[in-house]
Amino acid sequence: MGEIIPHWLTKQAELSPNRIAIEWEDGRRVTFHQLKTRSQQLARKLANSGVKKGSHVAILSPNSMEMITAIHALSYLGAVIVLLNIRLTAEELNFQVKDAEVSHLLTDDSMLETGQKLNVNVITSFTMAEKSAEKDVALQEEINLDDPFTIMYTSGTTGFPKGVVHTYGNHWWSAISSALNLGLNQADKWLIPLPLFHVSGLSTLLKGIIYGMPVYLFVKFDERRVHEAIMTKGITIISVVAVMLQRWLHIMEEGERPDKLRCALLGGGPAPKSLLEKAKKRNIPVFQSYGMTETSSQIATLSPTDALRKLGSAGKPLFPAQLRIDKKDNEKIGEIVVKGPMVTKGYYNRDDANRDAFTDGWLKTGDLGYLDEDGYLYVVDRRKDLIISGGENIYPSEIEGVLSGMEQVKEVGVAGKGDPDWGQVPVAFVVPRGKIAKEEIYRFLQQKLAKYKWPKEIYFVDALPRNAANKLVRHKLLDLMDQT
Repeated sequence: MGEIIPHWLTKQAELSPNRIAIEWEDGRRVTFHQLKTRSQQLARKLANSGVKKGSHVAILSPNSMEMITAIHALSYLGAVIVLLNIRLTAEELNFQVKDAEVSHLLTDDSMLETGQKLNVNVITSFTMAEKSAEKDVALQEEINLDDPFTIMYTSGTTGFPKGVVHTYGNHWWSAISSALNLGLNQADKWLIPLPLFHVSGLSTLLKGIIYGMPVYLFVKFDERRVHEAIMTKGITIISVVAVMLQRWLHIMEEGERPDKLRCALLGGGPAPKSLLEKAKKRNIPVFQSYGMTETSSQIATLSPTDALRKLGSAGKPLFPAQLRIDKKDNEKIGEIVVKGPMVTKGYYNRDDANRDAFTDGWLKTGDLGYLDEDGYLYVVDRRKDLIISGGENIYPSEIEGVLSGMEQVKEVGVAGKGDPDWGQVPVAFVVPRGKIAKEEIYRFLQQKLAKYKWPKEIYFVDALPRNAANKLVRHKLLDLMDQT
């Protein structure tokens, strides 16, 4: 039996009934009391369609108030929520709903047609669910932190995607750990421009409930609207990935300073040092972080006191977490291995994957990094993205970081391509800003990077492949060769 706490939304509605829980970019607002009332009403309506404790219920929806209400409603019933990526094909989604043994599917009205292509017994849109009658059922008044709450699928860049099971305790400790690092302020308002079906978006939504903090939600990222919100809506914290920060910085006027912003929490992989330096000049406090779906969002974050001193570092593991580097004796870089109460206990119905990934509670992340002399983590790359060329290790993120320093480069992605002589060679895909020649890029690299790390081929493209959280999908880069 795990630790028992009061249901977190009910508790917050008692403590701060009239405080704003959710604020939308269009001006709509919902208090904690209103959110609790709506969620409990929807829970009783969903119970009418057979949802009960332990049911696996999938949600297919972009960010919306209905989606948020459904997430909390399902928690009142003790159901397990399977969050689906709306950008996937019906075939990809069908694999996930079958793998997760989903019995019910809830969709946004706009996604109902896609939802009806999935092999699920009960398929309901949010509007259809709202029209249902309420069933008189007992709703959960308490939360067992050991109970499973959500299942999210990893990107599946190698093999089939795996369902990461998060307990309530994983999400709880993720929120507590973040607060111990960033601190809490009565005036805090956290902006989410990330999808709630990704762990970074969901974890911030739950932080809002646990902290009693307003969350300012966007349906999707738009740099101009995000900038306006930061400058005029009292935003103190924002979660972003590197490309979002890059786009935001590019449209800022000279001399503009977001005075109330105390943290831009940067995740989604290593950020180019040139980008971090630009943010520093703009007085934007960027806190690099490291995390993954399996760690319920961040597990290491740079603290405020070290943000400038350790530029580019992901900091140290959060208070209840542990982290080490598994490496050979003579090497600096190795695999990042983590442990802590925010780390998943495993993948759904994947005994083989669990045996491979977990040892005595430690999770092998598949990411590469190193610790400096003070114990600060620097994330280098994904192990599967490492390019081994003629016996030399080449890290795509290092090349991307250097090329991002060119003013004429808007975005860049690097991948390894098979080569008969070297095994692999790096290839760069550049989204230019204005006119730029390949020769200029190679001249720029001369003083910045050893020649064996230079991209052997450079392709100019209109856009890079990114997922719904705007992270670079590196394994799709080579597909762009056929389009240039």
